[in-house]
Amino acid sequence: MLKQLERRYKTLAIIVYILQIAAIFNGITAIIGVIINYLKLKEVKGTWLESHFHWQIRTFWYSLVWSVIGMLTYIFIIGIFILLFTAIWLIYRVVKGFIRLQEHKPI
Repeated sequence: MLKQLERRYKTLAIIVYILQIAAIFNGITAIIGVIINYLKLKEVKGTWLESHFHWQIRTFWYSLVWSVIGMLTYIFIIGIFILLFTAIWLIYRVVKGFIRLQEHKPI
């Protein structure tokens, strides 16, 4: 039973990582992902998956802040670099988290 729950929440974490990557192209999927994280956070408390849920939540909020800053400064050219950096940073966070998730390790 415990392994079945672990598998279920691991699948949810995978879905959220995919939604975060998709957000690079559409933005909205990251919101869906963070809602999933917040709704299921209590259920993974005390497990190795909890660190992934926190990692994904922090990834969402930092990406949102930097994306807004990038959009606000886009007309000053610096925003282009901020948005590019944010996309690269997001990809790094998702790849790192996904690898650790596949290894069944906390992040």
